[in-house]
Amino acid sequence: MFRSFMTSLLRGMVVAVALVATTAAYGQQSHRDFDLGRASEILVNMLRELERGYVDEVSADDLLDAASRGMLFVTDPYTEYLSEESMEAFEVMTTGRYGGVGSLIRKKGDYIIFAQPYEGSPADVGGVRIGDKILAIGGEDMRGATTQDVSSRLKGEAETDVEVVVERNIDGRVDTLLLRRQRITMPSVDYCGMLRDGVGYISHSDFIEGSYDEMRRAVEALQATGELRGLVLDYRSNGGGVMQEAVDIASLFVSRGEQVVSIMGRDSSSLKHCTTRYAPIAEDVPVVILVGGSSASASEILAGALQDLDRAVVMGSRTYGKGLVQGTRHLGYNTYLKYTTAKYYIPSGRCIQSHNYSSMRSSGTITDVPDSLISEFKTRGGRRVYDGGGIVPDVKIDPEYVSRFAVALYAQGYVEDWADEYMRKHHNESIDVDSFSITDEDYAEFCRFMEDKDVVYESETRKALKALEAAAEKELYDENMSEMMERLQSLVRDDKMSNLERYKHDIIETLNSDIILRYAYRSGVVQHAAATDSSVNRAVELLLDSDEYERILREQHLEMH
Repeated sequence: MFRSFMTSLLRGMVVAVALVATTAAYGQQSHRDFDLGRASEILVNMLRELERGYVDEVSADDLLDAASRGMLFVTDPYTEYLSEESMEAFEVMTTGRYGGVGSLIRKKGDYIIFAQPYEGSPADVGGVRIGDKILAIGGEDMRGATTQDVSSRLKGEAETDVEVVVERNIDGRVDTLLLRRQRITMPSVDYCGMLRDGVGYISHSDFIEGSYDEMRRAVEALQATGELRGLVLDYRSNGGGVMQEAVDIASLFVSRGEQVVSIMGRDSSSLKHCTTRYAPIAEDVPVVILVGGSSASASEILAGALQDLDRAVVMGSRTYGKGLVQGTRHLGYNTYLKYTTAKYYIPSGRCIQSHNYSSMRSSGTITDVPDSLISEFKTRGGRRVYDGGGIVPDVKIDPEYVSRFAVALYAQGYVEDWADEYMRKHHNESIDVDSFSITDEDYAEFCRFMEDKDVVYESETRKALKALEAAAEKELYDENMSEMMERLQSLVRDDKMSNLERYKHDIIETLNSDIILRYAYRSGVVQHAAATDSSVNRAVELLLDSDEYERILREQHLEMH
């Protein structure tokens, strides 16, 4: 009797506790629902009043756009409102496909010119060449048109025609081209080829729908050349993309059913494990993955997973550190919200997110994960790895400095303009992609070409001196400081012609790349760069040194930074 009484009492207590917990959870949810409803009503009322009564006319769409930016300011850079107008760009980013003629364009003077027809695209097949000026589209004069104007006219439904009148860069001839638009698919594999001694190389630029299929074909093509002793995967300029593609690409190198990444939202109930679903085709091929500060998101998932599984050596510099997953939600009227729904965790259990965006809500600034909160994890074989800030490579290589002056010359169109002139003189010649370089005479011509050009550029040294001078004036330093500043300013030779000499090597490589692009497309540019890239050469040397490669995967622990 007593036992029965106690059993009933305990059951009642359990039910009561469960009821209290349920009631509390319901109460919390009801409170959140009330807060959301109140905020929504206030926001709608504010939009209505501003649209109706603000002193200047302002559209509801403009108010909505501004309101969305304000709301999303307290989230993270990856959460954004996608208006109907921006959806096309978003779809191209995730799928790599659009309807058009398949070429980049750029502004030059009063006209738009073709800057890079993709290999095999309608523009390429139709005879378009880099530097050709677009005079008219569909009978409409394009003088003074913007790149957006021209782009919208060149794009359209697949299997429709567009008439383009061009002035040829090579000889000034005017041609009328009838280009048939197609569904353009931008490749995610820029180049694959054999380097030396049986080591292959693949440059993979982004993760879009179909990237796995491209990567599989690239690996199979390298295997078909003979014995594949090792493989260099270059992800240094890959900013990520579709997560599932990273999981599928990992399946080329590890067993089916291997866990590559796990994602979790606000709580553990949302935990989801993503495993490989295809049989591997290169499970025993040694792999080195090249990464850098621009490697992010899906790139980090692939590199980090293969590092955690002791399947590949990661080489280069620390990656960006994006451990956040985004999803999209339809908001109506063909608008969407792209927002962060979860964090991802690679096989060791670590999350490599480096920035704490939640600090924006409290302090107004973005903070990094402090060392005190960084945790240690283990790879499958027991090597130490860490979370809290990107993927730390097994073999560190300092990133090579690229002259900002050379970048400025390219950004302002001078490199492409001179390459147009170069091609008028050399278009009948052939080049060796691996070894091509312009001559000293060619570079002297480029310097003469630049003599009357204005270059918007200021070196970091010059900026630092200006800041120092302003601080000295503000803090009322004496004349001795002014004299010293004048001497320092005189030592900093930051004029255009001095920079052309100082950064000659970087500028020549930039010119070489733009010329090779005209002979051998984007793949030729990557092939040329790989032939002389010191990081690629170090990766090859490691793959050919099997003892050192195995030692790293077997026993080398990673540093925290």
